[in-house]
Amino acid sequence: MGFLVSVQPGLHSQHEFEAEADETILDAALRQGLLMPYGCRDGICGTCRGRVLSGIVDHGKAPIDTLSETDRRAGFALFCCAKAQSDLAIESREIRSAQEIPVRTLPARVQKLTLAAPDVMIVELKLPASDRLQFFAGQYIEILLKGGRRRAFSLANAPHDDGCLQLHIRHVPGGQFTDHVFNAMKERDILRINGPHGSFYLREDSAKPMLLVAAGTGFAPIKAIVEHAIAEKTTRPMAIYWGGRERADLYLMLLPEQWARQPGIRFVPVLSDTPQCEKWCGRIGFVHAAAMQDFPDLSGHQVYVCGSPEMVAAARRDFVGKCNLPENEFFADSFEFANDDVSAITDLAKNPSNISG
Repeated sequence: MGFLVSVQPGLHSQHEFEAEADETILDAALRQGLLMPYGCRDGICGTCRGRVLSGIVDHGKAPIDTLSETDRRAGFALFCCAKAQSDLAIESREIRSAQEIPVRTLPARVQKLTLAAPDVMIVELKLPASDRLQFFAGQYIEILLKGGRRRAFSLANAPHDDGCLQLHIRHVPGGQFTDHVFNAMKERDILRINGPHGSFYLREDSAKPMLLVAAGTGFAPIKAIVEHAIAEKTTRPMAIYWGGRERADLYLMLLPEQWARQPGIRFVPVLSDTPQCEKWCGRIGFVHAAAMQDFPDLSGHQVYVCGSPEMVAAARRDFVGKCNLPENEFFADSFEFANDDVSAITDLAKNPSNISG
């Protein structure tokens, strides 16, 4: 028997759906066509955080670092972890009908493969001539593999530039799918894709300045968001911070440098590891720390972050706790390992959105 969940998303209209006792509140909402904000689905990024106004939930695997005991006593929950134990009234900062943009399964031809860095491949996919994929800037698609396996990657192109779908894929040595991409995939190969997915996308109803922070191939959805904002002739200031270990990790650095020639756009590259043989005159350290140095007060900003779980968690903690960023203005996409590729080590692989192994 399911429990009735009533959602009160602030200024939006109220929604209701049923949740079984053995499924998370987020899964129940998605199953019934309602899109709540979420990122990692493992309780790390905090994107799905909301308040339980009435009723009882089991917090499940919610990490104490993301949802403290004080938060729990105050009624907060991570809806990607929490399960209903009674009828609920919850508060979510946003909820929409997923039917606004339908999820579709389509064939796609590999149009072009570009080795952008020794371990980064840019894959361009061409849909059938009669099809176009609608999506919000920053969302992701899943590549459907044999045996029901899926690999999901952020779309790096903006919605208006949909002649090809662009993916940035980092090689995970030993990873079944990325080994195939780097060693066997050929132009004109046919894949099956499913999407769009995810709640990491540009909020166009805001006029606030944007801080966009990416690590490694987390640049892909940030690229889509920036290019969409430029195409829409936004007047919102944008500060883009892109971090990597070494210079090669910033595999398209000429592109954001080009963006930064336009009024209102700033680009700051950051390296965490600079060998003596590598000439680097830019910023050094953690990418989110560099952003904090330049923006000690984020109370009037909107922030988009994409990178590893550790980076996303640190950014959320510090931007909200130290830089006065309102929690509802933090949007994140957190990358994790694919369960069947954990034997490899990589900085960016996300489950379920942006698994790159």
